[in-house]
Amino acid sequence: MEKPRTVFLGTPAFAIPALQAIEGLGWPVVGVYAGPDRPAGRGRAIATSPVKQYALERGLDVRTPENARGPTVVDELLELAPDLILLAAYGKLLPKEFLAAAPLGALNLHPSLLPRHRGAIPVQATILAGDKQAGTTIIAMDEGLDTGPIVAQAEVPLRGNERAPELTERLFVLGAELIAEHALAYVCGDLRPMPQGAGDPPLRRLTKETGALDWAKSAAALERQVRAYDPWPGAYTTIDGAKLEVVDASVIDERYAEPIGTVVAMADGAGVVTATGVLFLRRVKLAGRTEADITDFLRGHPGLTGTRLPS
Repeated sequence: MEKPRTVFLGTPAFAIPALQAIEGLGWPVVGVYAGPDRPAGRGRAIATSPVKQYALERGLDVRTPENARGPTVVDELLELAPDLILLAAYGKLLPKEFLAAAPLGALNLHPSLLPRHRGAIPVQATILAGDKQAGTTIIAMDEGLDTGPIVAQAEVPLRGNERAPELTERLFVLGAELIAEHALAYVCGDLRPMPQGAGDPPLRRLTKETGALDWAKSAAALERQVRAYDPWPGAYTTIDGAKLEVVDASVIDERYAEPIGTVVAMADGAGVVTATGVLFLRRVKLAGRTEADITDFLRGHPGLTGTRLPS
């Protein structure tokens, strides 16, 4: 079967290259599932997901169920008579009945080098761990969480300064390339998926509290947190009861006698004493205010230096 009827599932903009890869193969996309329209922005206006918008512009059949577990959802999927299901950042759990609706099964594009960093936050976990390589894996889905056999995988070196949005987009573009290179061989039976090893336990989704900076960690670990939690939940601390987000930071390999968590004056601004080294605050954002360079922020908040921040 060289041109399987394909159903695509995805929601954010970085999933679109995967859908375009299927179109590039000339496969009929008989249905697209995307997340429902949601309120967004300060005005909380109803916003359409990028995948839905792209699919509608292409004249594709778009479905946006709240979840995929209802019997009617599976029945509607079966009416599309898909041969193959492809997921890329859909963001919803799928029951086995949904996955079994296509004779060729369901493929999932996962932005990590599985079995490393299974679960909901693979890109953030890659940055937090200080990995030297990142990658994307296509798996044939089973009932486990990111445990299915590997269809294709590719890795890329990391510079060590990647932020989550940039790396996410990069890895899904890599995933689209994997689809273009290997999907046909898979559906024709010329590519045998390889079982995964034991790997990591699945990672849970982020919460608002996840971004709180713990100054008892090393400056290097905290700097990775700043990059990993961009844009949400952000890496933050509090001053005078107000949330202060650290938007950009760097590591200064110096020792200070001040207690951990103390903001110290430095040549170009200020940094925070950590368990190992100092986290230099390059850009910050106080709740309700605009983002600012640390030197500009200090002009309006000269009392920040000398303050001991909570952990």
